Amino acid sequence: MAVSNLKDRSVLAIVTNYGVEQDELVVPVEHLRAAGARVDVAAVSDEPIRTLVGDKDPGRTVQPTLTLEKADVTAYDLLLVPGGTLNADSLRQDETAVRAVRAFASAKRPVAAICHGPWLAVEADLVRGKTLTSYASLRTDIRNAGGAWVDKPVVSDTADGWTLITSRTPDDLDDFLREVEAALVPTS
Repeated sequence: MAVSNLKDRSVLAIVTNYGVEQDELVVPVEHLRAAGARVDVAAVSDEPIRTLVGDKDPGRTVQPTLTLEKADVTAYDLLLVPGGTLNADSLRQDETAVRAVRAFASAKRPVAAICHGPWLAVEADLVRGKTLTSYASLRTDIRNAGGAWVDKPVVSDTADGWTLITSRTPDDLDDFLREVEAALVPTS
């Protein structure tokens, strides 16, 4: 996959400290950093993040850059919300995370969520009128929240003046990262 020059661009990834799907955090963070973006990983606490593979097997341990409470969401160009069932279910119950996704949408800055990550946008009441994808088990939640769910590798929806990029699983990371890069590349 071609990597754009994302120098001077910044991304905030938000997660809990246990249960984030390894590749949905690690692959985008490493990819975006390799493209020159500044990427911070904000977790609920400053303890190491214990990722999982397939929601059950231990994955890599990742050190957060900062905590959700200390993250200045106005300092970032894009919000990244990785999935993992346990991570996403806990994250949507964290008021700081809910406020963060609302702040990005309100400021018309893109949000990129993969797999179970769109649960956070559902909780924040941000999917009404949007078309998105996710892990298949979220389709009813998305529809009940007023969104249109489709089964595609990636969807980038710009309704309401802000971009919501969604994807289904780690298998779709190439498509997801292509859309994330497109949202980050400054337009001339």
